[in-house]
Amino acid sequence: MISKEMTIGEIIRRYPQTLPVFEKYGLDCHDCQIADFEAVEHGASVHKVDIGRLMEDLNRIINA
Repeated sequence: MISKEMTIGEIIRRYPQTLPVFEKYGLDCHDCQIADFEAVEHGASVHKVDIGRLMEDLNRIINA
């Protein structure tokens, strides 16, 4: 399960299938140098993304 405290880089490395979800929300994080240090919750906040919906989609895709 993905938690909002995990870094974006960690999520993408563990679950590469999440990349389209990040892109759907305008979080092109795989190219960002801060991805290994930024928690997904913080990244969502900075980009004005609904963290609840993002987390649902991320966890849905890894359980599909």
